[in-house]
Amino acid sequence: MTFPAKSTNPLERVLFEVKRTIVGQDVLLERMAVALLSGGHLLVEGVPGLAKTLAVKSLAAAIAGQFQRIQFTPDLVPADLIGTRIYHQHSGEFRTELGPVFANLLLADEINRAPAKVQSALLEVMQEHQVTIGRETFRVPEPFLVMATENPIESEGTYPLPEAQVDRFMMKVVVDYPGGAEEHAIVDRALRPPDPTQAILSTDDLIGMQARVREVYVDPSIVDYAVRLVTVTRALGNAGLGQLERYVNYGASPRASIALVIGARALAFLRGRGYVLPHDVTELALDVLRHRIMLSYEALADDVDADTIVTSVLGAVRVPAAVLQDR
Repeated sequence: MTFPAKSTNPLERVLFEVKRTIVGQDVLLERMAVALLSGGHLLVEGVPGLAKTLAVKSLAAAIAGQFQRIQFTPDLVPADLIGTRIYHQHSGEFRTELGPVFANLLLADEINRAPAKVQSALLEVMQEHQVTIGRETFRVPEPFLVMATENPIESEGTYPLPEAQVDRFMMKVVVDYPGGAEEHAIVDRALRPPDPTQAILSTDDLIGMQARVREVYVDPSIVDYAVRLVTVTRALGNAGLGQLERYVNYGASPRASIALVIGARALAFLRGRGYVLPHDVTELALDVLRHRIMLSYEALADDVDADTIVTSVLGAVRVPAAVLQDR
């Protein structure tokens, strides 16, 4: 069996270019790259002012992609996202006006500020990369990535995301405050005009890289490891975690197993390997699983969060011993 050759990854140059604008947030930027390579979507949770919007805008510029930002508000309607048919009186015809979802990178800012019917308008485009308006179906440009943000410190005027919507996000990344040295660098950069982000790759280049990611070898033991992690979230007692069962109403869906393997494959490619290691799955487990575990009211009362559950699962599930060597 042959593996893709180990070489310098062009996407590393993209991340380096973005880091000329963004200080810190290395995990967020890497997860954005993983999502781009694997065709997934990101849900980002963090307080205001952590450069979430600037990060995705800079990434779009570095891959010469089209960027659109939608500020979610309670008065939005689905047509504001996907578009609608408009009657033109002078011609007596209906014409389709496409919405802002037709972009390579779409930022759904503060997605939980819009009601469920607006959030659900993204379901088709996230899953199928297409939008249906009337009797016509329109494809969005490729590659396509939705990055949605949530503010965890405000609950006034917000709406919880429907479970079907949350499950379509490949990963949920929690963004924290920068360190002291990083914040000094942020302030220093704010004192001078920002350098424009240079386009390093074209969207066609990125589509080619996505095809190369699909050639990365995944050993059956890696697939088995990912599946075992996900199934344990549905039956914690089977892994000796019966004391945690009262905290979980529903475990992760099969989409989580798929996301773990596909994401690990993209992470291996990003790090210059032609094969996936168990560590790739472990590293992505929190981001892939935290938003797919439905906690009980008892968990909220006892201050037990999804990260605690996932960390316990990682400690209870055996990691495959076999390590594939590069060839």
